[in-house]
Amino acid sequence: MKKIVLVLFSLQLIVSCNNADNKGAETTEAPTGPGVDSTVTQTEVASTPTTASPSAFDLSSVPVSTADIGDFPFFTAPEGSEYINKVKPKNFDFMVFVTPDSIYEVEGKTFRAYVHPDRKSESEVSGRFLIKSYEDAIAKAGGVKVFEGRLKDERKDRYVTLCTYAGSDGSLDIWNNEIATYVIRRTDGDVNIALDKGRGNTTAIQIVQQKPFEQTIKKVTADKLEKDLAETGKSVLYINFDVDKATLKPDGLETVKVIGEMLQINKSLKVAINGYTDNSGTAARNQQLSEDRALTVKNTVIKSGIDASRLESKGYGQANPIADNGSEEGKAKNRRVELVKR
Repeated sequence: MKKIVLVLFSLQLIVSCNNADNKGAETTEAPTGPGVDSTVTQTEVASTPTTASPSAFDLSSVPVSTADIGDFPFFTAPEGSEYINKVKPKNFDFMVFVTPDSIYEVEGKTFRAYVHPDRKSESEVSGRFLIKSYEDAIAKAGGVKVFEGRLKDERKDRYVTLCTYAGSDGSLDIWNNEIATYVIRRTDGDVNIALDKGRGNTTAIQIVQQKPFEQTIKKVTADKLEKDLAETGKSVLYINFDVDKATLKPDGLETVKVIGEMLQINKSLKVAINGYTDNSGTAARNQQLSEDRALTVKNTVIKSGIDASRLESKGYGQANPIADNGSEEGKAKNRRVELVKR
């Protein structure tokens, strides 16, 4: 009888220990935080970069790269693929950058493009080839992966709010695909990169090299206008009007006043005032708008005391562009007024 009791006691002790061990395993929690799926096991978290805790990414821990990475945008399309739509770098813009714990804007020189198979190539490319090509190139340039995964809930909302360029060339499909972000630390400006990882044999890439904004607008002076007319016979002015109207904005009025000052100084000078638009809207509307704006400038100069016989105005609509209307930057350059020496 004593032997039976001893055996039963031993079995009860073993079961109790096993239950205690199982209970301890159940209460062990996987890391939580932005980018961490609560259904992922602790083993999966340890092997998946996207599940790193918010404190895992520290820019100061990334070594500064001294590799020769060439000229911006640093990376050609991989062999057998191409950047489509003839996209060009922008001297200053922004991209939305994602880290495990934050989503924010990064400003500087930018390049955003879709990468598609080159139809002229004799071989086909795969999505894996595209991604591995870029990741290998980034690693050799001294870059590191910052984030990889899908954006969810508040983080997705944050991205959508910031990404005002969504739908343009190089946009990332955050609704359906995983994305990956990378950084290359440089003494001449960190390089931030984002890739779309779910487009089959295509992808989208965004590159920005950080740099501060530089003001390029210069104050128009009477001396500058007179010098331009003397040397080249014309001066290109960017006079601000209300949108789709011939009404001068306050800063536009200040520029027109300078035209009057120049003509007051050089009393023998006669000029033609030529108006131009970009190609937004219909050609007929643009023609009328350019004529109205040129006439507004002429009448405003006359009010400053300049004889009307010294002035003439004409509109050319969207004709004779001086920049590519395919970009907002180009359109802004085409919306201009030219003073031409008569």
